[in-house]
Amino acid sequence: MRRKQKKCTPMMSEMRAGFVGLAGLLATTLAAGLGGVATADEISVTQWGNSLYGAPFAVSIESGLFKQAGIDITGVIGSNGGGTSVRNILASDTPYGEVAMAAALAAARQGLDVVIVNSGTRTVAESTLVTMPNSSVSQLSDLVGQKIAITSPKSTSEMVFLMELADKKIDATKIERIASGGYTQGLTMLEQGAVAAAVLIEPLSILRADRYKTIARAKAILPAMTTSVGITTRAYAKAHPEKLKAVIAGRRLGVQAIYADPVGASRMMAKQYNMDPVLAETAMNNMIPVRMWSEGGFNTVELNRIADGLKLVGEIDALPDWSKLIDKSFLAEDLQGEQ
Repeated sequence: MRRKQKKCTPMMSEMRAGFVGLAGLLATTLAAGLGGVATADEISVTQWGNSLYGAPFAVSIESGLFKQAGIDITGVIGSNGGGTSVRNILASDTPYGEVAMAAALAAARQGLDVVIVNSGTRTVAESTLVTMPNSSVSQLSDLVGQKIAITSPKSTSEMVFLMELADKKIDATKIERIASGGYTQGLTMLEQGAVAAAVLIEPLSILRADRYKTIARAKAILPAMTTSVGITTRAYAKAHPEKLKAVIAGRRLGVQAIYADPVGASRMMAKQYNMDPVLAETAMNNMIPVRMWSEGGFNTVELNRIADGLKLVGEIDALPDWSKLIDKSFLAEDLQGEQ
């Protein structure tokens, strides 16, 4: 039996009403065009509750925006990412979910019946590299000849680090990368002196801001790139196109709500994530300037940037043929062109 997310206390009626108003005519049109709300559905989102990937879904569930779009999303199946996220999607009665781009491409290479139907997040701005406060390391070049902790080989953390080194023209072979197994494990290695620096990600970096010295921030070095995408099976897309359109449209309303009222949206995310509201607000506000969440359309330059990063870690060896992997037909008409 799949584990459902914990039920959260309902939002205050006035905040809910505010977001309903924010959705405006678009939501009303969607609801009318797609018919009444369908039976309850459950989707999958990578790193649910641990990262900001799922923020639009949290907002749309909490505020009722999915229902306005014509679908009742009642639960989210979380995972630690990678192949687990894809397996959760394939096993679901509603096989739609948001996964890291690397996981989507890996599934396609393995011959799985998956298709990319919307873009998700478009930045690695939440990533940082930290060391101890008393360390002599103060910039990336100081790490030459030393060891740093990444989460795992071919992970996003390794990809971001290698892209940062490439940007600064630092020879990556001169810095030893140690797989720690996770962000907290990498920090333990750092505190024990086993490595000179460790990768970190929000919101954990916010929680522990006073314990480490930041020596690199990805948002100051790397441009926008498509880091996560919505996927489904081709069979499901063919059989349930209207339901798939409703999911994507409902998520889009959540994205619009975030940019319109980040503070209100962060409170909704905090409830869905069981997260401290102050932490949620800080984390969300940090991602507003870099426009972390896409409304769903695709940008070829940003797609190719993530592909270049995946080539650096050996996840792929050539740019993908995006036309064979992406189906834009489930997006709203204004999102189907180049974004």
